[in-house]
Amino acid sequence: MAENKMIILSAPSGSGKSTIIQYLLQKGYPLEFSISATTRSPRGNEKNGVEYYFYSVEEFKKKIEKGDFIEFEEVYENRFYGTLKSECDRIWNKGNVIVFDVDVAGGLRLKKLFGNKALSLFIKAPSVEVLRQRLEGRKTDSAEEIQKRLDKATYEMQFAEQFDKIVVNDELNQACADAEQLLKEFLR
Repeated sequence: MAENKMIILSAPSGSGKSTIIQYLLQKGYPLEFSISATTRSPRGNEKNGVEYYFYSVEEFKKKIEKGDFIEFEEVYENRFYGTLKSECDRIWNKGNVIVFDVDVAGGLRLKKLFGNKALSLFIKAPSVEVLRQRLEGRKTDSAEEIQKRLDKATYEMQFAEQFDKIVVNDELNQACADAEQLLKEFLR
């Protein structure tokens, strides 16, 4: 059934992507979350091998040299994120569909690599102002960090049309239902 399929969710920070992913993972489909690799430090209670595989910049660069990644990106200076080949194999070997939570550039790269084996969804907040309110409401980032994320979000929104479908997260329950409907059609 899974036949090495994947669903890619990309969105600017604060769009509700992680919440929608959690919703989909709890609905009983043969889905499994792909754990990304990163060089950023763990936040809060994050654990290695659960939310992310945490690597030093040196370790990450060694993995790049060895060809261990399907895709990777240096999002900010020395802040890398990537998808390990071993992680995809681990999930596909169980017969599951991979769920990717990746930035917009990574999402487009994965879609290009996997074509119709991938459903790419762009999760979009109704506006940049709503994004600002959501990011400020998290109370996890400085004003400077929030502005950096908003600048990046404005840039990333230009690529929404390159995804298979856009899910506008104006009202969370509706956005979750829309994403689930698109997933059902893709798995058929």
